[in-house]
Amino acid sequence: MIRVLLTIFIMALGIPAHAGVTPFPAAFRTQDIPVEGAKIHVRVGGKGPAVVLLHGFGDTGDMWAPLAADLARDHTVVVPDLRGLGLSSIPDGGYDKKTQAADVRGVLAALGIEHAVVIGHDIGTMVAFAYASRYPQLTDRLVVMDAPVPGVPPWNDIVRSPMLWHFDFGGADAERLVAGRERIYLDRFWNEFAGDRSKVDEATRQHYAKLYARPGVMHAAFAQFRSIRQDAVDNEASMKTRLTMPVLAVGGEKSFGNNEAIVMRNAADNVTEVVIPGAGHWLMEEAPTQTIAAIRNFMSQ
Repeated sequence: MIRVLLTIFIMALGIPAHAGVTPFPAAFRTQDIPVEGAKIHVRVGGKGPAVVLLHGFGDTGDMWAPLAADLARDHTVVVPDLRGLGLSSIPDGGYDKKTQAADVRGVLAALGIEHAVVIGHDIGTMVAFAYASRYPQLTDRLVVMDAPVPGVPPWNDIVRSPMLWHFDFGGADAERLVAGRERIYLDRFWNEFAGDRSKVDEATRQHYAKLYARPGVMHAAFAQFRSIRQDAVDNEASMKTRLTMPVLAVGGEKSFGNNEAIVMRNAADNVTEVVIPGAGHWLMEEAPTQTIAAIRNFMSQ
């Protein structure tokens, strides 16, 4: 009865009953998998061909719950937290995306998985690209979502955007400034990069702010960005061999838009472009239904 009354009260206020981070299905299991130099927290569920989902900054693997629930109907779904973020360990280094691609390979190998579809958002897009470049024979399909790829044209133009000042923000003083103020720092991204900032609701913000306030996590988060200069060097080298697997490039209309496909066509031969109408950067929070449909359609081709 209390639960019913609470639901009625929430509906009367116009607050979505599902506000906050969606939980993973109960059938998913979690485990911590050792890789070289780190321990990666992973959620695994479903049965069938493998799909790995890679989150970005401001999120953890928790962001993927709606997509994971959908894909688990006919796929084995693997959802890691990137090293240093979420509930993964926080090593001193290894935040270049080539090393993190090796983390993903280590996770999949430990699970007995060889081939996989690789899906990434934000920093996860950078790791997904590095994975596909490093292990092309093991990458069946690649999905990249709303982020540039360091070193891939028009990188030198994109990186000059004043919106991306955080790529070079970090170090001891930056960490002191943000310590205890993680929510303030994260709000900048959730607000400025959203098409509709209300879609990143208060419960979601509290959830991720708590995870990013864990000791050492912001140090690792800054390291994710400060490794981008090395990522650009690594990707410029890897671009000598173009990607041949099918690639889906997804952008939010109010964020990276069709630039995602423009970038990927400079590195891959078979690119499908999708722009999610009305959405900003936070595709799974702002437009989960449309984003899931785009991915499902691509994977069925």
